[in-house]
This record gives sequence, structure tokens and C-alpha cells, in this order.
Amino acid sequence: MLTPQGLKGKQYRITGNSYPRLGRPPKKSRKILAAVGALLALSLIALGGVQLVDIFSGKKGGTAQACASPGASVSGKPLAAPEPAGSPAASPAAGATSTAVPQPNAVTVNVYNATAKSGLAARTAEEFKKRGFTIGKVGNAPANVEKLPTTTVQVISGPGGLGGATLLASQVGGATKSADTRVDGSVDVVVGDAFTALLDPNQAAAALAEATKPSPTPSPLPGSC
Repeated sequence: MLTPQGLKGKQYRITGNSYPRLGRPPKKSRKILAAVGALLALSLIALGGVQLVDIFSGKKGGTAQACASPGASVSGKPLAAPEPAGSPAASPAAGATSTAVPQPNAVTVNVYNATAKSGLAARTAEEFKKRGFTIGKVGNAPANVEKLPTTTVQVISGPGGLGGATLLASQVGGATKSADTRVDGSVDVVVGDAFTALLDPNQAAAALAEATKPSPTPSPLPGSC
């Protein structure tokens, strides 16, 4: 019951089913809401543009895939650290192929003369001995190698003497290498008609460096690891 002023105490009852309604928000509030909505829309458009650029540049899902690195696997589980080249675990097992270049004193070289020049094998063996190699057999070429092409020097080894064969071949210009089935690490040097002398130490070192130079790693394709 309400008694409006000026009605001398008379009471009136408000009837009906109508209720007050809220008016529209002020214009200032509408402008702020519109600005926030526009900012959110621009942010979504910018994010979508960045993802499209990443996809077309070779990246998946807008982020670059991580390349597998030492110590980590694709599954996320750590891998064992690689063994150093000189560690026991990295050393070849008995009977395995050995390509590491050893020191001269670890290489037993058999020197054979495949020419008609008398004493050539002995003189060549003496030169190898001066350079620190261990000398094995010295003499005329046996029947199984005397027919091999020996324009300069033929270096023959088994799977366990590949490193020694590389070292010996670097001592002679134009030397060729071949393999047989021997099980030890000895190396045969068959001297041919075109042989005159060993390379000087500097030339031999340069030849060895060239022979053991690692192959260049191919560059990855764009967009790949």
C-alpha cells in the first residue's frame, strides 16, 4: 500500500501484471563490449594465419617437429649415450672388420717381390721397417699373388687388416688394395715393376689424410630434420 504525497493520507493499491523492465545499457558500455569482441576476433584471425603459414612452410600443426638428437628418442625415452671411438665397447670384436688406422708398429707387413729385380723385396721391407712397421715374411711373390696386376704395389689384407692396408697403401703412390680371407691382421705388399720408392713422409701423411677423410654429410631438405 502506498500513500503518495499530497493525497491526504489516502491509500492506493498497485494492481496489474506489469513489472518494471530494464532499459538498454548505456551507449558507453555497448562500445566497450563491441571493442572487446573485435579484439578477440582479430586475435583468432591472426592465430589462424600463423598456423597456415607454418603448415605451408613444412611444419605440422603450427610447430616444428623436433629432430631426434643424441640421448633422446622419438618415443621420448632416453637412449644410451654413444660410446667414444676409443672405448672398449666401440672396439671391434675378434674376427670383425677393422677399418681404424693403427700405428705402424701394430701392422705386420709381408713384402713380396713380383718382378725380376733381385733384392727388391728386401730393400722395400727395410724402408717399411725404418717407418716403424713390423716386418713379417720377405721374399719372392708366391704363386697365388705373382700373377696379380702389380703396376706399382698391390696391398692385400683380410677383414681384420683393412686399417693396416690403408696405412700401407698411403706409403706408395698408385698402390691398389684387395682382400682375401685371412683371419689375422697381417698385410701383404706385392711390389710390381713400376715401383721405385716409397713416398716421402709428408706425402704419405697427406695421402693417408685423404684416404681417411670422412664423406661429407648431405644437407637436409627444406622442411625436414
